[in-house]
Amino acid sequence: MTALKRHDLGLLALRTGTGVVLVAHGAQKLFGWFGGGGLDGTTKAMEAMGFRPGRQSAMAAGLGEAGGGLLLALGLATPAAGAAAAGAMAGAVSVHAPAGFFAQAGGFEYPAFLGFTAAAIGLTGPGDYSLDHVTGHLFDRPWTVAAAFLGSAVAASVVVGARAMRQAQAEEAKAAEEAGA
Repeated sequence: MTALKRHDLGLLALRTGTGVVLVAHGAQKLFGWFGGGGLDGTTKAMEAMGFRPGRQSAMAAGLGEAGGGLLLALGLATPAAGAAAAGAMAGAVSVHAPAGFFAQAGGFEYPAFLGFTAAAIGLTGPGDYSLDHVTGHLFDRPWTVAAAFLGSAVAASVVVGARAMRQAQAEEAKAAEEAGA
């Protein structure tokens, strides 16, 4: 087997494995599959974590994970798929960051790994065993890489920044209330 074909097989395995994990992760949020809370449960969780509006945040997280994961697995619109999944995982990292790095302590290790892997696939490309290759890379142009990652970075920054601002305001209000009590 030539080195090029091994490279393409490696990308196929990485894309498929990462994509399937992301689809399952998003399906928990959207449909309640695999022990997840579904859209209603995820909405409540998002609101409790400071993401507002909760339902739209739940939908965006679930679609970023499940949709980005499906497109990664198929190797279709790979830059956008990688960016969507990485953006969703950036939000998850912000939630888990206070618990530290390691997953066993509730840290951000797992979502960070998924996000970096999705981003790397989006930047590297899908390989020959992909729908992007079959379609002549119609949805995998150099400009789509830049646009997808810029858009995802801006969206993740806005969402995470708004959440951090609401949390800071809530802490200030609580401190003021405790000081006045």
